[in-house]
Amino acid sequence: MLPIDEIRLNFNPASLAVLNAVLGFLMFGIALDTRLDDFRRLLRMPMAFAVGIAAQFLLLPAITFGLTLVLQPAPSIALGMILVACCPPGNVSNILTHRANGNVALSVSMTAVSNAISVFAMPLNFAFWGSIHPTASGLLTSIALDPLQMFGHILLIIGLPFALGLICVQRFPAFTARFKKPLRIISFLALIGFIVGAIAGNWRYFMDYVGLVLLAVVLHDALAFGTGYAVARAARLSDYDCRALSIEVGIRNAGLGLVLIFSFFNGLGGMAVVAGVWGFWDIIAGLILAGFWARKPLRSGGPAAENAP
Repeated sequence: MLPIDEIRLNFNPASLAVLNAVLGFLMFGIALDTRLDDFRRLLRMPMAFAVGIAAQFLLLPAITFGLTLVLQPAPSIALGMILVACCPPGNVSNILTHRANGNVALSVSMTAVSNAISVFAMPLNFAFWGSIHPTASGLLTSIALDPLQMFGHILLIIGLPFALGLICVQRFPAFTARFKKPLRIISFLALIGFIVGAIAGNWRYFMDYVGLVLLAVVLHDALAFGTGYAVARAARLSDYDCRALSIEVGIRNAGLGLVLIFSFFNGLGGMAVVAGVWGFWDIIAGLILAGFWARKPLRSGGPAAENAP
């Protein structure tokens, strides 16, 4: 069995083009669920907004970097973990927050703003943490990753569809109201389908190497959920907000990670296996956490408190 850093997963250019389109469609669907009030709402919740942004774009990549130093996985696995940590949240976080009796309005607003910020923050974050990693930095050097090129790619598949969705919300409200839910469901199922396809097309590699990444992914995901919750609690936010921020930080868009891995890293083994496993485990862990919270009454906050004068 080859070392995981030496394998390259197969994903043909036509499939990659379709995956890019599916991801853009997913971002378009997120934008259809977004209103200008979502951005204004965060201005009325400055502490929750600051905590959420700091947890996602500062703390999670730093904690991930530390976890890779402790676990000392293969360089490509470490780089995959860093990339996933730098990805924005997916809109499944909004569904899970509702299930967890968390602040859905905060979750929706944070998803919208975080995805907008990630267009600029993600390539910078990834380039920084990847370049200073003691083992993974060699892979970045050998591939000669250009952060500006990654920025352009992210702008095309996240920024442009998101902007078009916001325009549709403002210009075609009737279309938005009628089609936003079906579009969101279809795009999400299509993304899951392509993740399944990527795994099925490289089943032997995933079966050979999943044991190397599973523990790392489980610990990493638990730390992501825990980081959001711990920082929110330290900031003395309500339980209602803590649940939302925990899920918002814990749910990462692994589909975007796969697109970038196949686009810029030629399907590098450890990175692709991490993103593929994360795409499924993240949702499973989120459902478990949301189900646990659904059975526990809120200790503070809630819709009534939020709407009180």
